Amino acid sequence: MSRRANRRLPRAQQLRRAGGFTLLELLVALFIAALMFAMGYAALSQGLTSHDHLKEQQARLLELQTAMRVMEQDFVQLAPRPVRQTIGDEPSQPALQALPQGDLEGQPQSASLQTAQPSQLQTGQTETGQPLVALTRNGWANPAGLQRSALQRVAYYFENGTLRRESWYVLDPTLSSTTAKRNLLTHVKSITFQFMDVNRVWQATWPPTTVQGMVAAELSLRIRPIGVQVTIDTEDWGKITRLFEVAG
Repeated sequence: MSRRANRRLPRAQQLRRAGGFTLLELLVALFIAALMFAMGYAALSQGLTSHDHLKEQQARLLELQTAMRVMEQDFVQLAPRPVRQTIGDEPSQPALQALPQGDLEGQPQSASLQTAQPSQLQTGQTETGQPLVALTRNGWANPAGLQRSALQRVAYYFENGTLRRESWYVLDPTLSSTTAKRNLLTHVKSITFQFMDVNRVWQATWPPTTVQGMVAAELSLRIRPIGVQVTIDTEDWGKITRLFEVAG
């Protein structure tokens, strides 16, 4: 096209042919870019939220697995060793002691073992100072080579949706003895312990109340179940049941 014909074109067409953008085109481009940025931010935010939720679920799953492993180590290594009372020597505390729900709430224990409820506490109940389960276990690690027994006294408490494990630094504690406290599992609705005796009958309490007499009373301090069943009702995965076989 000749220079004379180019001069006849409108000025807007001459600027477009020169490679420039109009204000309307620039606004449209900015709007599209902002829309793409908004969509990308929403996707990124959703991804971060999903990542945080997944990390929280993984942490809770790891917490559950750790709690089950700790309980398994305690019950599998259950030792037939009673411990003294914090005040005086008699009566001794059994090697394994588990109270029913009625005793923990200050209610009388059911006389029938067949109808007795398992040792269980629900979320929101307050702790009365009595543990759900107290036991003596073997295998207390001693990497520092301290002059102490390999036996350890531990207890499990349940309060406000949290399962807590306490362990004593001495086997026969006194009133001045301190404990190491560890929250094993959170977001728990309820927890149930049941114990299988030598007759393969599940008991809600331990020692079984069927053991009577002076000789039997001494035996009841050392008697152990052959299996322990733990049922935990969690907020995330519902009811989870594990069965631990007691060695020996």
